Amino acid sequence: MPIRVMLVDDQALLRTGFRMVLDAQPDMEVVAEAGDGEEALRELAGARPDVVLMDVRMPRMDGVEATRRICAEPGAPKVLILTTFDLDEYAFSALRAGAGGFMLKDVPPGDLLAAIRAVHSGDAVVAPSTTRRLLDRFAPMLPGARDERSQARELELARLTAREREVMVLVAQGLSNGEIAARLVLSEATVKTHVGRILTKLGLRDRVQVVVLAYETGLVRAGGAG
Repeated sequence: MPIRVMLVDDQALLRTGFRMVLDAQPDMEVVAEAGDGEEALRELAGARPDVVLMDVRMPRMDGVEATRRICAEPGAPKVLILTTFDLDEYAFSALRAGAGGFMLKDVPPGDLLAAIRAVHSGDAVVAPSTTRRLLDRFAPMLPGARDERSQARELELARLTAREREVMVLVAQGLSNGEIAARLVLSEATVKTHVGRILTKLGLRDRVQVVVLAYETGLVRAGGAG
């Protein structure tokens, strides 16, 4: 079965370009398009996409609110944010809202296709180091970064072992499993096991959410380590 993709962007020309690239793939199919968040929510039920490519800045309803509403639904599709990065200071909010990651709008076609396949399979779709650069830049600017929900999540960190907290910090600092293994003198398989336990204990979906939670709770601070 091909991966069913919905394109959400207020620029029709950009949607056309993405559609041409995706429809040329034997394992992908664009099943719907929308010009803003409201239209995306209307189209969602009928289209039944597996992955939603979501712009951030759009009229009527932006990508952050649309992502929040989509991800709140049972059996929700995965959301991949498309951002210009230099302008979209709300991309961090979209990650907090449940998006599985983000890509730049000028991403090479091969990287975009790989990201869609990765998010469809349940993996994080961006390098943690890339995520960290976004969070370093914008987390201090966003109001409510330490709201009641994030304060409650701080208590959940107590469920982690000392080693798991150490691994979580390194994930949030942008290190890959291999780099963490070298830093802690562990096998890569052991690091992967620790990451899996962190996700399970904290009820997180992927490494992107690990990074976001680490920043929300102050385990890692924007611009440096925790």
